Amino acid sequence: MTDKVIIDRERCDGCGLCVSACHEGAMGMVDGKAAVVDPNLCDGLGSCLPACPRGAITIVKEKRGDTPIPVPTVSHVPLPPMPGVQWPIQLGLVPTASPAFKGTVTFAADCTGFVTDGLRSGLAEGGPIVICCPKLDDSRGLGKISDIIQMNPIGRVRVIRMEVPCCSALTSLVKKAVESCGRDVGFEEIVLRRDGSRV
Repeated sequence: MTDKVIIDRERCDGCGLCVSACHEGAMGMVDGKAAVVDPNLCDGLGSCLPACPRGAITIVKEKRGDTPIPVPTVSHVPLPPMPGVQWPIQLGLVPTASPAFKGTVTFAADCTGFVTDGLRSGLAEGGPIVICCPKLDDSRGLGKISDIIQMNPIGRVRVIRMEVPCCSALTSLVKKAVESCGRDVGFEEIVLRRDGSRV
């Protein structure tokens, strides 16, 4: 049995959000509609499913030589935006457009969640958190920060980072993304010491 992504071309409106959400590069646009352009790259895990606002994507289980059998799923139904709720949170897996991305969005360095007990309840209260690291995320992933700020109705951006030198690159990346987005977006930086206290 293998998992296969199926796109209903009649339901697809060509928004391209699923293409951005596909981190394997298996999706593309064909004649203005989304399509699996390289099935060999598709992992069948369905990161494209929640990105589709039209519910045009499903995953089927298929045996070689058999007719595909649809697998019931509700993953394609967009979830209502909820304060502080968003998944996944790791930059490489986060879709560039999401109903959760509005109001204040926090970009937090990986280490910050392990030096303080109050990341969600105190420092980053009331909005989604994207976890990232300028040292570990590749340049394509870090370019996604600009896309997230550009493509969503974000009014304020918060960076939470460690005081270590490599972490300052996260502030620089987010500031540049805010400055180039073409609208007035607030910016805040919180820097943490290794013991979790604020600088």
